[in-house]
This record gives sequence, C-alpha cells and structure tokens, in this order.
Amino acid sequence: MKSKIVTAARILLVTVDLDAVERYITYDLLIVMMDFNEHSIVLNFRFPQRAVGCKWVFKKKTDMDGNVHTFKARLVAKGFMQTQGIDYDETFSPVAMLKSIRILMDISAYFNYEIWQMDVKTAFLNGKLIEDIYMGQPEGFEDPKNPNKVCKLLKSIYGLKQASRSWNLHFDERIKEFGFAKSEFEPCVYTKFSGSIVTFLVLYVDDILLVGNNVPTLQSVKSWLSKCFQMKDLGEAAYIHGIKIYRNRSRRLIGLTQSTYIDKILKKLRMDESKKGFIPMQHGIVLSKTQCPVSNQDRDKMKLVPYESGRTSLGGCQEHSQTDRDDFRSQSGYVFTLNGGAISWKSLKQDTIADSTTEAEYIAASDAAKEAVWLRNFLSDLRVIASISRPIDIFCDNSGAVAQAKEPREHHKLRHVLRKYHLIREIIGKGDVRICKIPTENNVADPLTKPLARVKHEAHANSIGMQYLDTSS
Repeated sequence: MKSKIVTAARILLVTVDLDAVERYITYDLLIVMMDFNEHSIVLNFRFPQRAVGCKWVFKKKTDMDGNVHTFKARLVAKGFMQTQGIDYDETFSPVAMLKSIRILMDISAYFNYEIWQMDVKTAFLNGKLIEDIYMGQPEGFEDPKNPNKVCKLLKSIYGLKQASRSWNLHFDERIKEFGFAKSEFEPCVYTKFSGSIVTFLVLYVDDILLVGNNVPTLQSVKSWLSKCFQMKDLGEAAYIHGIKIYRNRSRRLIGLTQSTYIDKILKKLRMDESKKGFIPMQHGIVLSKTQCPVSNQDRDKMKLVPYESGRTSLGGCQEHSQTDRDDFRSQSGYVFTLNGGAISWKSLKQDTIADSTTEAEYIAASDAAKEAVWLRNFLSDLRVIASISRPIDIFCDNSGAVAQAKEPREHHKLRHVLRKYHLIREIIGKGDVRICKIPTENNVADPLTKPLARVKHEAHANSIGMQYLDTSS
C-alpha cells in the first residue's frame, strides 16, 4: 500500500516543490486511502455519465504563527459534477458564529472555566449518504484490468455537495447520545447540565471547543468523542480559525487577536512596511467614491496610512447622519459587552435614507434591539448568567429616538418609516430590552459610525475591552 502511494504521489506532485514530495507521503495520506477503501466498493456501471470525478488536493497546514507543520494529501470528489435531485438534495450545514465563541470565552474568563480543544480527523468521511453516488477510480490507483469500473460510495467523502451537511447530522446524532442538548438559538452549541456541573460544546466544522467547570466530566466527553471519531487532542485552546487565544487565569482575563491574519493581509497588499497609524480614519474627513483610487499611482499612495498594521492586538447603539455623500444614507453601529468585553458588534450603512437624526437613530436602535433579543435568549439558554433575566440596557444618545422607541410620539415625523423598524417598541414592551439616554461623549458605539480624534477613539475602544495585549504576564 505505501509503495503504491509513494508512486502515485510522485506522479501527481510534479508541479510541487520536489524537496517537499516525501513530506506529503505522510500518515495523513495513508489514512485517507485506507478510509477510501472502507468508504467504497468497485463495480461495473452501465451509465458512466452519472459517475462523479475525483482528484488529489495537497495542502500545507500552519500553526497560530503561520509556520507550516503538516503536509496533507486528500482525495476529493468533483462535486460540481453532481446533479441536484439525483446525487444530492439539501446541502445546508450550520457553522458556529464567532460571537457565540466570544460569549463562551467571556463566560469562561469570568467563572474560570476550562477551555479545551479537539480536532476531528477527516471529519467529512464520517457522514452517511442517503443517495447512491458513483465516482471514478482515483488517479494513480486505477485497476489496470478494469479501467472502466467505478466506485459506489458507501459513506461521504470530501468534495461532495452534501459532505458538510451529512457530517453535521451524524455528529449531532452521536453527541446527543451522550446527553448533550442542542441550543435552540445556536445550532452548533451544545449544553449539558448535571447539578452544578456545566459543560458546553462548540462545533466549528471539524474543530471542537469543550468548556466546563468539571475536569472529570470534560475528560469523559473527550473519551466519548474518541470512541465515535478519530480525534486529535489539542489540550487547552490556544488557536481557533485564525484567532489566537491568550489567557491569564490569575487575572480572569482572556484576549483574542487576529494579528497573524492582519499581517498576512498587509503582506498580500504590500502594506507590511507601511507607516503605522493610531486611528482608522482622519478626524473630520469627508469621503466620496470619487476619491477612490483609479490608477496604480493612486493605489500606491494608499500604502502610506494603514490603520490595522498598528492595531493587531487590540451595549450601545449609534448613528451618524448621511455619512455617504453619494447616496445620503446614514451609518448605523452597535456594540454589546459582557463583563467588560465586546461580544457582538455591527457597523453598516442603512438601507433607507433618513431625513432626520431622530429617524436614523431610531433605525439604528431597532437593529440593536433585535440583536439584544438573540443575546438574551442565547445567554438564557446557557443558564449561567443570572442577571440575563432582567432587560438588556441599550444606550442611545438621541432623546427623540429614545422617546419614539418607548411609545409613538409626533406621528407625522415617523409615519413613513418602514414597519419592520417599529419592532423595537414590541421588544421593549415585552421586557427584553430597556432603552436609555446617554450623553454622546459616553457612547462607546461612536467609533463604529464616524472617525474620531485619537484620544476619544482609544478611550471608547478601551471601554469595550479592546486594548493591546501584554502576553508577558
């Protein structure tokens, strides 16, 4: 088997650095071929037009600092050759939201919970197939006596349209057997409660985070997962999908940073040697699409003032009226904090033109209120934040918008506003949210809607837990 793999890989890796060829001939490649043999049977097929092709995909996996640590080779089906209604039907598969992970990190820091990480090896090979799918023989492994034979897949394989969905459904089925319950408000977060013992599980494609306050219970979850799937134990969580995790348990602090990702983007745009800045935009600047770069010389000038190269380690709502001089639409922004750290935020241009500051602030508050409802429901589902039973406070710096959100006033001013924005009144009426007036200078969502002076910008950023990380302590 191994000599056959080496021969095939040398044929297929002619376009790859020859010095790296032998490094691709690893356990990962061998295990993929062994799994493939268990996932299929070879048979004669009368309708070759239905057979899906396949190919080899080679990838370098990097660690949290961008260093290559694994060379992987994987057999992948050509899913674009599948026919909907015949080879597959549903393809949707949920993925854990990053804000859900931030919430659990925040809770873990506050209560000093354990955060462990595991990786599912060849996760998509675990899914069960409902449809009959036929695939051509892998390149380099054809049967010379029967080259026209094809493989009938018994289980899912990477590249199929339904691969992600079938894996997610299979994982959901197995983890529920161990007593976990899926969160109604986040389908990739599972909870398990036993007296005072709390255990959370987060599934992000093939990465698993285990969060809890009882080590033996977490160990039992690890053992169960290892019985169900081929797992890799990564110990305490330090890096998940481009986000590096710093933890200081003595101070009950957790820091999240994407410095490696930012450095990678800056290098890609040839801005890694640019002058560092302290604020994202110059205070008081007025921008228009007519100022966009149109030539290579203009683009080169953009390299002089990048903001993110100097900020790699780093609920309220706010609106800035008619920030876009081209279409006169306002900018909305909100940020929610838990235990002093930002867990959910948004900055976007409003869909409609607002003819007053009150109207624009009202629309921004409505968007923030909908997010607050989800946060309240999700945190209630986790059953560890007792204060979530009280309404979530939303701070707005416009008195007119605050008054209109509580009850209809001056009907002629907001009679043209779309009905969906009036949902905030119902949310407040149900007791999910309480809207309060706050001075503009204290509104921490201000940086999400307009450029501020450096001192004010950094003060607001610090108020929501964004600061330089000191990893030495």
